[in-house]
Amino acid sequence: MQIAFLTPEYPHAETAHSGGIGTSIKNLAKGLLLEGCQVRVLVYGQKKDGIFEDNGVLIHQIKNVKLKGLSWFLTRKKIENLIEKLYDSKEIDLVEAPDWTGITSFIQPKKCPLVIRLNGSDTYFCNLDQRPVKWKNKFHEKKALQKANALISVSQYTADKTNEVFGLKNDYTIIPNSIDVAAFVKDPMIQPSSDTILYFGSLIRKKGLLELPLIFNEVIENNPEAKLIVIGKDVSDIVSGSKSTWKMMQSLFSEKAQLNVSYLGSVPYNEIQKYINEATVCVFPSFAEALPVSWIEAMAMQKAIVASNIGWATDIIDDEINGFLVHPKNHVEFASKINILLSNSQKRDEFGIAAREKVIRKFSIEVVAQQSLAFYQSLMK
Repeated sequence: MQIAFLTPEYPHAETAHSGGIGTSIKNLAKGLLLEGCQVRVLVYGQKKDGIFEDNGVLIHQIKNVKLKGLSWFLTRKKIENLIEKLYDSKEIDLVEAPDWTGITSFIQPKKCPLVIRLNGSDTYFCNLDQRPVKWKNKFHEKKALQKANALISVSQYTADKTNEVFGLKNDYTIIPNSIDVAAFVKDPMIQPSSDTILYFGSLIRKKGLLELPLIFNEVIENNPEAKLIVIGKDVSDIVSGSKSTWKMMQSLFSEKAQLNVSYLGSVPYNEIQKYINEATVCVFPSFAEALPVSWIEAMAMQKAIVASNIGWATDIIDDEINGFLVHPKNHVEFASKINILLSNSQKRDEFGIAAREKVIRKFSIEVVAQQSLAFYQSLMK
């Protein structure tokens, strides 16, 4: 089968910065290649038009059309024409696109089936953040969902919340995000640093980064030796207008906690495993996710995790079986669970082993690629 992914991002030096959507597509593409599929990725918003190969995946770079007032429409028509050309020449069987900003709202290939996979639209995240959404984003996202031939969601929570915020009654097939489990393996030669807590991901309000200092303040009160390592891109804060979430975080740490905090900035993706290996506990106090890959990566490396208990979380972690789930605003309880894991190596090992077993069973690229391929094939029939 020949599958194309339409996306605003893809993790490669030629296609610039990529976030969770791009990583998810790359992981799924790898699994689909193993199933004998041919995969293309159509990346719009590029500086130039071009084609190159990335480990068996054909990447199409698409430069947006520039014409004041009509760029959004003409770019969509350019993409539509490319899809129709590839379909007519029998180079693709279908296209999958994300829900983010509704790129397919005015893309309607005459014959090629169009699938949308929910990884969280702007409207979805604005609702979880309790802030207004741009009307044009909501318009395009809703229209894209209504026009799609079929719909996938990475979690049941995201599917239900998406229907709620758009006033829809769509049916979704639930297929989670995936990772290459073989690439995320605990290194027995690296011993975790004592009492080290790791957060990795973007430094942004919606991921609970303004709660993390308050949580760590409570950790330090009962465990003065605890250390917090923060890794990720510093993002401006949309609520306050601050250009740096990290600066906002710094003002929230107590004097005692501040001494035990290290911010390492952005780290290359292939180096993240080293820091996960060295961590005693990983923490994710997020308010807004669809199905975060970072949680799954930490679980695959057998790390004990304390994470948010909101919505999507139970699709990933089973509370007190392969991690702890706590509301990010409950700073004392969140800190208490961290300290339990820091002091109890047996509990950490139990959580870690159970976590990796679940990742292999539910989130491996092999399992998710097979589920996705079965869905695509049913759509073609």
